[in-house]
Order: sequence, then C-alpha cells, then structure tokens
Amino acid sequence: MSQFDLYQVDAFTSAPFGGNPAAVVPLEAWLPDETLQRIAEENNLSETAYFVRRGDVHELRWFTPAVEVDLCGHATLASAYVLFEQLGVKDEVLRFATRSGELLVRRAGDSLAMDFPAKQPEAMEIPPGLLAALGLARAQALYRTDDYLVVIEDEALIDGLTPDFAALAAFDARGIAVTAPSAKFDFVSRWFGPRVGVNEDPVTGSAHTSLAPYWAQRLGKRSLTAQQGGARKGQLQCEVLDNGRVVISGQAALYLRGVIYL
Repeated sequence: MSQFDLYQVDAFTSAPFGGNPAAVVPLEAWLPDETLQRIAEENNLSETAYFVRRGDVHELRWFTPAVEVDLCGHATLASAYVLFEQLGVKDEVLRFATRSGELLVRRAGDSLAMDFPAKQPEAMEIPPGLLAALGLARAQALYRTDDYLVVIEDEALIDGLTPDFAALAAFDARGIAVTAPSAKFDFVSRWFGPRVGVNEDPVTGSAHTSLAPYWAQRLGKRSLTAQQGGARKGQLQCEVLDNGRVVISGQAALYLRGVIYL
C-alpha cells in the first residue's frame, strides 16, 4: 500500500473557513493520470493540485473532480503555501512548470504573489439564454476569454445570484464570471463552471487573469482590490503589468493534513 501526504488549504483568506479550499498532494514521481483524476474526484474539492520537483522547478498540475485544467490560481497559491510553510522550502521564488507555461510565486509580506499570463477580454453579443440561466434581467456587457465575463452595475445583485447550472453548462466557455464595481473593493465577482465540473468556485485566481485587465482598463488603474464569492468569500490583490502579465496576491491558511492510502 502506497501513502501520500495530503494538505487542504484555504486560499485567498487569512483564516480557515474562508476563501477557496484546495487539496495539495506532493509527489516524488507522477502517478497515472487516471489515479490523479480519481483522487481529485474522491477529494471532491474544486481543485486538487499535484507537484513533482525537478531540479529547481516544480512541475504542477491541477484537477477538478471531472477534468484536468490548464490553470488554477487558488490551487497554485495553496501549493506555494504548502512548499513555503509546511515543507520548509527556502527558495526566494518558486518556479512552477505548468500547461500554462512557467508560473512564479514569491512572498509579499504576509501574502503570496503569483505571476500569471494576462488575458485580454473581447466584447461580444450576449448569447440567447445566458442571462436567464444566471437569473439576471439585464447586463451592461459581455466579454470573452476562455471565460465569459458578464458585467453588471449593481453589486447588490452578486450575492443573490441563483444560476441554473444545467443551463449554464450548455455554453461553450470554461466558466462564467459575473462582475460588478464595488463600494469597498475595486470590483467583486462570482464564477460558475459547471462545464468543468465545478458549479461555483468561491475564489478563482485564474478568472482574475481576465477580470483584472478588464477592470484596470475601465478604472484607469493598475493595482486593484477584489473580492469573489457568494456565501463564502475571499479577497485578492491584482496588479496588471506592462509585459502581458498580472500579479495576483492573497493569503492562505492550513485546514487539514492527512494521508492518502492507495
């Protein structure tokens, strides 16, 4: 019987029960893809992250309960937290080799700062049925990257969203982010991804590679504060750089440590 350490980390929060939980499983060598997927399904969290160290780089992969994904921000933050705070890695900067290229994570005070490729949202017509599936009467605009970005003007509507997830799964996008300007933060959002097996992700770092560039352009500022979530919320700091990258920062808290037996 093989044993593997398992950490459950709440990302984009300073204390347990907030932010977005991710499972992190450090490995000495890669297990078969089917096994990685089965572990993620068993964990039943929006993401399970696995990493294997190769020299001064960590190969990093992310799985939802249904599929492997190209990019996951909160599970990257959780993985960096495990390496820095639980495994005692002393590197100044963590380098992750991923399906989205090299990702860098460094300490930034009491937060961790992730350097991700930015995405530029493009305006498009709102497809029939999308607003009804979200339970919205209207939206100001719709933009597209690998996600749909539905822009509304009233942040009070964000908490009350009760989407029809079966209807949302029919739209050809990784997920659907609904976002609005905020009185306390620069912007707020929620993200729904039934097409990738995650009805709602409380805090989606990867979605902010699209959201931050949109709000930076609209608000005329590069440094942005953000909050995402419905009943469960987390906070992010975003900085849109000139080099096509966006730095997404947040805190993390350890909730659980266990052992997987296979």
